[in-house]
Amino acid sequence: MMTNTYISDLAIHAGEFLEETLEEIGMTQAELANRLGRPLQAINEIIKGKKSITSTTALELEDVLGIPSHIWIGLESEYQIVIARQEELKQMEEESKFLKNFPYADLVKLGFVKATTKAIEKVDELKRFFSVAKLAQIPQVKAYQPAFRVANTDNISNEAIATWIQAVRLKAKDIQTDKFTKKKLKDSLPQIKSLMNLGIKEALKEIQKILNSCGIALVLLPHFKNTKVHGATFWLDNEKKAVIAMTLRGSYSDIFWFSFFHEIGHILLHPKREVFLENGCVDEKLKKQEDEANKFAGETLINQKEYNKFVQKNDFSKDSVVDFAHKLEIKSSIIIGRLMHDKIIHFSDSNLLILRDKYKWE
Repeated sequence: MMTNTYISDLAIHAGEFLEETLEEIGMTQAELANRLGRPLQAINEIIKGKKSITSTTALELEDVLGIPSHIWIGLESEYQIVIARQEELKQMEEESKFLKNFPYADLVKLGFVKATTKAIEKVDELKRFFSVAKLAQIPQVKAYQPAFRVANTDNISNEAIATWIQAVRLKAKDIQTDKFTKKKLKDSLPQIKSLMNLGIKEALKEIQKILNSCGIALVLLPHFKNTKVHGATFWLDNEKKAVIAMTLRGSYSDIFWFSFFHEIGHILLHPKREVFLENGCVDEKLKKQEDEANKFAGETLINQKEYNKFVQKNDFSKDSVVDFAHKLEIKSSIIIGRLMHDKIIHFSDSNLLILRDKYKWE
């Protein structure tokens, strides 16, 4: 038996190698067919690349020609991979026309994908980022489906929202938390609420620690182009870890804190199987839950009875607002936001709006 080792750097079809081998040893296809006990047509189809070499055929070729079976299987496998790669490349070229729907530049800034100007490479990076074989499969993946329930209007990109959701998921997976405990979260609400008067960086640092101990990963991520996302809530690790994702869209501190407690409301009140995405476009199927989360956030931030008393006094001066906020141990901007929402004060009241501060990304 021949013991030569055959190594090829070229992805040639096994049939082509078989034809060359037969020519080299002076054996006809008919003779090989007789030695293998196979029809001549079958041998001819292998040589022409119309028929693949099976494991059985590879073993028989080893017996007849002395070339190890793994060589035949390897050549066949490598060739099929090359063909598949070529088909994949065609598919990627076709999908490159959809790149405009994805906020690729945002992902580059955050280090999720590599910077490149080549469309094919961008498609390949996005497939890896989403863990899909084709970009067309993204809407079919359960984790991303909430993004495609948002009405595709007013420059909203469903693909961009799905991209933001996946970026949050990847960041959340790296955050270590204890197992989720609803009671601990409820008991921690006063402490969390009291921290909002600190600087935002210091406040979030402390809040993240508290939430981690409650089984919640808090992810802070800018909203991507064409998403208009304020935040989101969902679950990971077989519903053992809750995720709250927050942007600074709108930048006003009252919007941030209301959105934050809105997300906590979803965690405490609603099923773990749902993904709640906050971008101003309410999913009609989840409208009831959204209303409940809004009510929870409003009542958690401002005691309704105290608020009613404050409004009845009809004193909305700067000092009055600051004193009321101090009494409730919340930011003055929360009071301003509520008064504007209830149309008690107007956006043009510059004397009060000075209390409505903004947050910015460092």
